[in-house]
Amino acid sequence: MTRQIKVRGIAIGGGAPVTVQSMCNTRTQDTSATIDQIRALEEAGCDIVRLTVPDMEAAESLGKIRTMTDMPLVADIHFNYKLALAALDNGADKIRINPGNIGGTDNVREVARACEARGVPIRIGVNSGSLERELLQKYGGPTAQAMFDSAMGHARLLEDVGFGDICISVKSSTVVRTVEAYRLIAERTDYPLHVGVTEAGTEYYGTINSAVGIGTLLMEGIGDTIRVSLTADPVREVDAGIAILKATGLRSGGVRLISCPTCGRTQIDLVELAHQVEDRLKGCRQDITVAVMGCVVNGPGEAREADFGIAGGKGEGLLFMKGQIVRKAPYEQLADELIALIEKQGDT
Repeated sequence: MTRQIKVRGIAIGGGAPVTVQSMCNTRTQDTSATIDQIRALEEAGCDIVRLTVPDMEAAESLGKIRTMTDMPLVADIHFNYKLALAALDNGADKIRINPGNIGGTDNVREVARACEARGVPIRIGVNSGSLERELLQKYGGPTAQAMFDSAMGHARLLEDVGFGDICISVKSSTVVRTVEAYRLIAERTDYPLHVGVTEAGTEYYGTINSAVGIGTLLMEGIGDTIRVSLTADPVREVDAGIAILKATGLRSGGVRLISCPTCGRTQIDLVELAHQVEDRLKGCRQDITVAVMGCVVNGPGEAREADFGIAGGKGEGLLFMKGQIVRKAPYEQLADELIALIEKQGDT
């Protein structure tokens, strides 16, 4: 089991539930846009949000943002240790930094002491695209071992000044390399791990890469907090992250939607129907399974096993609730009838 850190009261590691993170893509200096995005992320179920702090104006803006939300805020710092200190002064709940990039031991010690005084942990974020030149030369490229060595080198800088409130990430844009690097860390240390595939891609490809990489590690018991990195609205990162946790059995609650891929037996527009149901259930917080099935082969069985379901027929379908047929309805009414059943159940 990993050691545990806390980010504004949210536990990471040590057996705590796996949390979902995202990062705002707004300019931190634009406090209005940033707080709007934080609220959208929170509504989607995000647990922790990261903000970029490239200059002192951004650090000061972090202070204003801190007064407008209770969401745990991570300050993303590169190269300048003074920005880390300023972010801490302005209410950052966690610092993402690589200690080897902020100057000598005195700078590392100053940041570590400031974090310790405030009870703020540090995430060491190693990416395959920004590894130290000497490690690239030693291993002939950004291998998993090179990423591991980089993470351990940064960790030693903090441990040497007496700071151990550390979380580590070792991300690559290559799924296999990402998995290999995290396995090395998990085998040889007890640091809590922030898991993700970096620069994973657009919403489609990025979700697939992240589901494979993050999902593999979580199924092996590796990972304490996750971020799905997508070239998309950050809210979609949270949606994907929560879906991955549900698929791996690490989070329950909310709607689990089952739908069939359709075939020549299907006699209703199941693709359109499934999308209608999915869209209309996005805000549902009931812990339920909903099946939208297209034909008489698997449809009735899946619909019976779900809390609510549709089994399609010829231009119509059967509505199920808790394993029982409720009624038959024409295709055009199936989505409305299903949602009405779910909403009625939620009111009881």
